[in-house]
Amino acid sequence: MRQQELYREIMAAAEQAYSQLNGKWLEWCNIAKRFEHKVEAQDRYDMRHTIILAFAGQQARNERLGKPELSFYGMLRIASHCVADYWRQQKRQLTILSLNTEIVDSETGDTIELMDTLADDSIDIEAWLERSTWELGYPKRLVAIAYKLDNGKNLTPTDSQYLWRYRKRTQKRLL
Repeated sequence: MRQQELYREIMAAAEQAYSQLNGKWLEWCNIAKRFEHKVEAQDRYDMRHTIILAFAGQQARNERLGKPELSFYGMLRIASHCVADYWRQQKRQLTILSLNTEIVDSETGDTIELMDTLADDSIDIEAWLERSTWELGYPKRLVAIAYKLDNGKNLTPTDSQYLWRYRKRTQKRLL
């Protein structure tokens, strides 16, 4: 509970600091506030600062080149690019868990190590290697096509088309 109170105090102090801005900084802050809800909660104030600094950087470039000040729509575009860059960065981050990480068991609510959730040797691997087990997971028509291919028989055009469509549907897309 104390942590939430401390967080609220920090947020109130930050908002009070933003209320002291004036001129174009206040305008930039107000536009940045419109976009901060589009990122994760813990990164919202960082996103606000990122957007404001992007506005300041673009404004400095415009002044250097003798261009007019940033327009409202130009600021919206810059802010949306900042949010898009944020999500691109989030997607690129690797999320690797250690096997010693403790997780909460959804059934019992107890904490267990991730290592304890791995499969053990009690599973009958040979049963999984049998053909009948494989056949249970696939459509009957696909199993019939597999038997034809295994026995060296030619596929009918409809069988070939069915196999092609099934492969196409289950194929992983390349980025």
